[in-house]
Amino acid sequence: MALPTIACGRILLAGMTCLGLALFPASAQEPSPSTTTTAPAPQDQSTAPVPQGAVPPAASPADPAIQPAPPSPAEQGTSTPAGSTPNDTATAPTAATPPSPLAAAAARAPVEPLPVGPDWPHYGGSTTASRYSPLDQITPDNVGQLQKVWTYRTGDMPSEAAENKYAPETTPLKIGDRLYLCSAKNILIAVNAASGEEIWRYDPQVADEAIPYSASCRGVSYYAVPDAAPDSACATRIIEGTLDARLIAVDARTGEPCANFGDNGAVDLWTGIGEKVPGWYAVTAPPAIVRGVVVTGAQVKDGEAEDAPSGVIRGYDAVTGALVWAWDLANPAFTGLPPEGQTYTRGTPNMWTAAVGDEALGYVYLPLGNSSVDYFGGNRSEAENEWSTSLVALDVTTGKPVWHFQTVRYDVWDYDLGSQPTLVDFPRDGGTVPAVVLPSKQGDIYILDRRTGESLFPVNEEAAPAGGVENEALADSQPTSAYHDLRFPRLTEKDMWGMTPLDQLWCRIQFRRAAYDGPYTAPTSDRYYIEYPGYNGGSDWGSVAVDPSRGILIANYNNMPNHNRLLTREEADERGLAPIYERNDQSDVEGRAEGAGDPQTGAPYAIDVNAGWRVPFTGLLCKEPPYGGIRAIELATGKTLWDEPIGTARKNGPFGIPTFLPITIGTPNNGGPLVTAGGLVFIAAATDDLIRAIDIKTGKVVWQDELPAGGQATPMAYEVDGRQYIGFMAGGHHFMETPIGDYVIAYALPQ
Repeated sequence: MALPTIACGRILLAGMTCLGLALFPASAQEPSPSTTTTAPAPQDQSTAPVPQGAVPPAASPADPAIQPAPPSPAEQGTSTPAGSTPNDTATAPTAATPPSPLAAAAARAPVEPLPVGPDWPHYGGSTTASRYSPLDQITPDNVGQLQKVWTYRTGDMPSEAAENKYAPETTPLKIGDRLYLCSAKNILIAVNAASGEEIWRYDPQVADEAIPYSASCRGVSYYAVPDAAPDSACATRIIEGTLDARLIAVDARTGEPCANFGDNGAVDLWTGIGEKVPGWYAVTAPPAIVRGVVVTGAQVKDGEAEDAPSGVIRGYDAVTGALVWAWDLANPAFTGLPPEGQTYTRGTPNMWTAAVGDEALGYVYLPLGNSSVDYFGGNRSEAENEWSTSLVALDVTTGKPVWHFQTVRYDVWDYDLGSQPTLVDFPRDGGTVPAVVLPSKQGDIYILDRRTGESLFPVNEEAAPAGGVENEALADSQPTSAYHDLRFPRLTEKDMWGMTPLDQLWCRIQFRRAAYDGPYTAPTSDRYYIEYPGYNGGSDWGSVAVDPSRGILIANYNNMPNHNRLLTREEADERGLAPIYERNDQSDVEGRAEGAGDPQTGAPYAIDVNAGWRVPFTGLLCKEPPYGGIRAIELATGKTLWDEPIGTARKNGPFGIPTFLPITIGTPNNGGPLVTAGGLVFIAAATDDLIRAIDIKTGKVVWQDELPAGGQATPMAYEVDGRQYIGFMAGGHHFMETPIGDYVIAYALPQ
């Protein structure tokens, strides 16, 4: 088996753009018996193709990166409680009819968020997305006694048609006595948090054809309806976005659809997007809910065509599912549904990853990617160039942007913002400043005042190289963070590596032949060019964790280049590269990595990306290890406290043959860290199928356990009856070629 490729940048809302090392082949695994009630398949609600919407001119980006925004005025499935007969569809609680959903949102007061501790009520733990638990029962002194106390299997494993397309990436929620999670294809499940026993499941019947890069569902969101009677239907609800672009809401108690949410519990997100092309427009990240508004973007599959689905961000009423507002960055006049016969602006930057909200301010922070064609910008609008690869603060009461901070100018490197931002009270001048931590794929970590977008540390300017096919269009400089960056020194020929002198020589020859002028090397067509770091990061969708009690930020990262070349249209035609709406082949089903032959229809060039820069005859990487690590950073200063490689060679080796060597080499990793008050960092993520606990003081591994499938997800922590648990989804990742599974696992100390 060849060295695997991972993708974390798109599945990313979904998913994934990472490159992996050689691993064990995924073993065939039968799903465990599980009660599942099938539902009618979603009906096709396609609309005819429509022309691209008009794009009004926008102001050019200003330096520094912060740019204040100007002011300006389904389908149903069925649910089965475990061991019972399906009930009648639940009816959502009703309320007095407001003048409009937007007026209701504007008048809604902030609510007190559910605290993290015994519960894990949000995808990132708390509303701050800090991935921190205040539980301290498990410590470096006793973690060696940690044991697996239960395992639950979702039963959602790939069909023959979906082989090589699964990467669940799920982090469950815990509220009360239950865990809530979604499977790879969006089956919603509640299990007993202490025993793992299934309570109910709801299957929205997502078809295989809806899978984009990967079948992924990183998590769900929980919402309690204010003032609703506790025993009323859908007083508390679980909301998810699906691969076939629906918002689903079910009763958290029963799993029954919330009848008054959209159309019997579902909202069709294809509305206003244009022609439905399965797999092109999908949701893989949990929505953010702020002031009762469910905020979601979507993953638009990269590199297909300039005339792609819009990157519009929309807010929906969490009770009714009514559209509250829409933010179309290139056509802000479209604040609701587009007029009949029109769509939201096509091909604009999208948000495929998870947002985070500030309930008190009423802001939601949106990490945007770049336009639908990643590696050529000549046909982009001024608005696309202004907003791409930016963190946008949007006021949920109006649907209008408050500020945005751009991390890459004229992004032709696929450096979209993949991490969920983290909210912190940042220590400053004897007090604190409400701040947002913004990691990036190129490695810069920014600390911004979340009220204004101003950086709390200097934003430096780094001269950017010229050249390539768009020499005149490229930015002269790029912003860099004076706070911290995860980047390593520029590559040199001596960094080229191999298992033998032969493959090392091959890599050195390729290095000499390639265009490389450090970060932001211009894309070229006449020869290969090196992009370092590659589109895996730096940081990606696993995001960072922050221990507020110790003042420590934990960031895992990848450290690999990509080896790319722009292809002329003639070359693209010779290779048979066609956009998703034309082709009828098996390229995606076979697990093609992102960028490995993307047509970029509408642009003068297609793109060929060798993610991680693998040697074709051994499957190993040209750059010497480590390929990934984990770092502790002093929050107040940005100073590195420790930095360690993460991942062993036990599943890696040349020609796809695992070495079984328990030597820490630092593998590519995909997933995020959990930090606890007990002084531990829990993380899996690497390609060695291990979950590990790290002493936050030293960076040393103090416990690990072998997983039944790949560990490409983020752990969570919770408590039941005074006992602390560590929860984790071992689902594997097809691009990383870690074994695919459907395991939800809970660890705890012996009673």
